[in-house]
Amino acid sequence: MNPYHIFKYVPLSVLQIMARFVAWIIVKIPSLSIMSTININIALIANDLSNQQKKALTKDIINHQCLTSIESIKSWAMPPEWSINQIRDVHDKDILLEGLASHNGMLAIVPHLGTWEMMNAWLNQFGAPTIMYKPVKGDITNDFVLQGRSRLNATLVPTDGSGVKAIFKTLKQGGFSIVLPDHVPDPSGGVVVPFFGVETLTSTLASKLASKTKCALVGLSCIRRDDGRGFDIYCYKLDDPALYDRDAKTAAHALNQAMENMITDNFNHYMWGYRRFKNLPVLGNPYRASETDLANFIHTHQDRYLSDNTDT
Repeated sequence: MNPYHIFKYVPLSVLQIMARFVAWIIVKIPSLSIMSTININIALIANDLSNQQKKALTKDIINHQCLTSIESIKSWAMPPEWSINQIRDVHDKDILLEGLASHNGMLAIVPHLGTWEMMNAWLNQFGAPTIMYKPVKGDITNDFVLQGRSRLNATLVPTDGSGVKAIFKTLKQGGFSIVLPDHVPDPSGGVVVPFFGVETLTSTLASKLASKTKCALVGLSCIRRDDGRGFDIYCYKLDDPALYDRDAKTAAHALNQAMENMITDNFNHYMWGYRRFKNLPVLGNPYRASETDLANFIHTHQDRYLSDNTDT
């Protein structure tokens, strides 16, 4: 038996207590990679916060990220019905239903926001989506994740040209797919556009699919309730014409702006422990830059950002 299946027998409430304890330990060790990544991300996009505000924000982000990790593992270990039962409220569900009814298909835009794995089971009630799957590191872990996702109605396709063709075909047939568009792509699969004001390499996959198929675009997030009693799903109608622009930079920029709006609603629930800005045109990889180079870049970036906003 895969050792991860032990999570099937541990109550979610107990796992969440464990996750909060791990988060408490992580915060106590500033030298950890995840702490460094979050600190750099906050410095890049919100350096005007006080040190006290940054510390409180980092603590909150770590707590949510640890909870999301353990909740995702639990959802993979359990049958889909378990995850579906964790969903309490669905906000603006009519937006999702309208998207699913589109003759051009629907593309669900799902950033690394909240516990998206929990939402997968719920979303699969509405059909059989085509979803890209990239194997995770470690055979035991990959087998566990793959087994969990294989319980759903989804058709899993590889993250290559054949997978893109499969999603394109699904949309052309009026079906739907799910894309996490805030991955850092290979340079050949992306363009440099702002994300939270930082010019960074951004995937063009979702934009190209939208431009070619004219599919409906619906933003989705699954957020842990403040009362601790399950999760709420939020639906966002993404209908800015720029999202369908044939110019890749225009469309990708519009999609980043749409994701920013989604993330801002639940900022602390976003996975800021992810190295989203590891390919910046001027600085390169900020997570490997010297403190001096990073500080100079942030200072220059802030001056330019303030100047641009003053001009407008």
